[in-house]
Amino acid sequence: MVEIEKKYQIGVRRFGLVNWVGAYSLYKKEVLRFLIVSGQTLLGPILTSILFLVVISLAIGDERPDVLGVPYIEFLANGLIMMQVIQQSFSHSSSSLMMSKMMGTIVDIVNSPLSALEVTISIVLASITRGLCIASISTFIFVLFLDLSIQNYLLWFLYLFLSGFFLGSAGMIAGLYADKFDQMATVTNFVIVPLSFLSGTFYSIEKLPDILKSLSYYNPFFHMIDGFRYSFIGQSDGSIIFGIIFLFIISLITFFISYLLYKRGYKVKT
Repeated sequence: MVEIEKKYQIGVRRFGLVNWVGAYSLYKKEVLRFLIVSGQTLLGPILTSILFLVVISLAIGDERPDVLGVPYIEFLANGLIMMQVIQQSFSHSSSSLMMSKMMGTIVDIVNSPLSALEVTISIVLASITRGLCIASISTFIFVLFLDLSIQNYLLWFLYLFLSGFFLGSAGMIAGLYADKFDQMATVTNFVIVPLSFLSGTFYSIEKLPDILKSLSYYNPFFHMIDGFRYSFIGQSDGSIIFGIIFLFIISLITFFISYLLYKRGYKVKT
């Protein structure tokens, strides 16, 4: 009887400080989730960027003056890449959690031998990976057909990482909040998409009134686009150092909120 009682007692965590195998397995599962439907998750956003570039270039021709010292099409291409990274990084983590809740498979993650921090990191890293894949393929295609080249690979990667980290964390918050597609569509259509369009993707903020220009300096979406563009053309509307520090801080805050919500079982443990 004593042996049976000991056998079925709740054991101590045997994975050490971090369950590396479990965290990697969840990360791999999340990556495979978007790779299996790559036509929708990768090729679709890339094709959208190309269509935007083609349509706008045909519409304005060579009439648009240079922006930040480069032809407008080169200025636009960088913004289009980051716009898709922003939207798709958010989409990955948000859809992952929302669909898991709707299909009831969230219990597999909740009951797995993974801490809240390990789950949060794995899902956010998968969002970053999706953004990096889209940016890498898009950059390769645009470099082939435009007079475009990466001047600072470190900043190129750093801004992609910070952007994916912030949007992946924000997507987790939205995924935990949303119980149905309408709620998720509201967040996406009225927050993420407008901000990604209206934060310097298609224009320089120098064209904005002074009030809007000042507000843009505290808009994380603007710094994502502006810093990423700087890695290509070496020119920016804002401060690169401030942008990196600002994105780093806001990414950590958003990540901590997403971790805290998941740990407390917000709309997960009922």
